[in-house]
Amino acid sequence: MKILVINGVNMNMLGLREPEKYGTMTLKDLEKELYAFSFELGIDIETFQSNFEGEIVEKIHSAKDNFDGIIINAGAYTHTSVAIRDAIASINIPAAEIHMTNIYKREEFRHYSYIAPVCIGQISGFGVNSYKLGLKAIVDYLNTNDN
Repeated sequence: MKILVINGVNMNMLGLREPEKYGTMTLKDLEKELYAFSFELGIDIETFQSNFEGEIVEKIHSAKDNFDGIIINAGAYTHTSVAIRDAIASINIPAAEIHMTNIYKREEFRHYSYIAPVCIGQISGFGVNSYKLGLKAIVDYLNTNDN
């Protein structure tokens, strides 16, 4: 089983950006932790980060026939990008939307997600564990729905 982990805009600034919200873990640290967790789950992952909407769309398109599932933290694009929403809808691969912070405890504009309606679920507010919960959820979903 192969899962694509997508990090969107500003996620490359983890460890520097608003450490009171996101902590001091860098994106590289996060990715190392996810690779270790993927071994525990017995799956392969590939990580990807971009600040450019079109690159994220292209990566989602390339997932077709190459990945079994996607977890995506699109960052601020969650609340603005119809393009990323449509890309996820177009490939027919289960996706889970994740966020490190609880988007419903933040500014009101963050309460709406264009991406959530085309995902199997959304996890927010658990820091790095949001990613781990997302990976576990996708694996469980795929194992349940492949039979």
